[in-house]
Amino acid sequence: MTLLQSRPPLPSDDKRWKLVNATMRRNGYAGHALIETLHSVQDAFGFLDETAMRFVAGSLDLSLSKVFGVATFYHLFMLKPKGRHACVVCTGTACYIKGAGGLVDAIQERFAVGPGETTEDNRLSVLIARCVGACGLAPAVVLDGAMQGKQTAQQLMTRLERLD
Repeated sequence: MTLLQSRPPLPSDDKRWKLVNATMRRNGYAGHALIETLHSVQDAFGFLDETAMRFVAGSLDLSLSKVFGVATFYHLFMLKPKGRHACVVCTGTACYIKGAGGLVDAIQERFAVGPGETTEDNRLSVLIARCVGACGLAPAVVLDGAMQGKQTAQQLMTRLERLD
């Protein structure tokens, strides 16, 4: 963005936008700050919506498709509000071979949600990860930030049903 171009106005008076803008300003509104900026938006609002991605794209002088592409490539970015609880099923090679697909199927059958979705009551968000770095614990699940190793569908369903 040249000095003659103006940055887009903050999307609303919500003070959280000032935190996002501070992240971009600290990095000189440079395109290389995209991932850090998206993390800032998600930390502030909990997810990335179209308004946020348009604001970031305009502020960093990037195309909306570039911002959307990065937001959808990395599994940690949420495009919808997430549930009170998050269940990340590892689908890396070791976990997949040891039954991760069955874990995902069991969640879909019991809670009627697939990867990247949240239950209608906003109780549970389900995500998949390419690898969580716990191959020796395969199949691994990260439930609300806590690693759960060597999971069976029954063990996981019991844990998920006990959530408030």
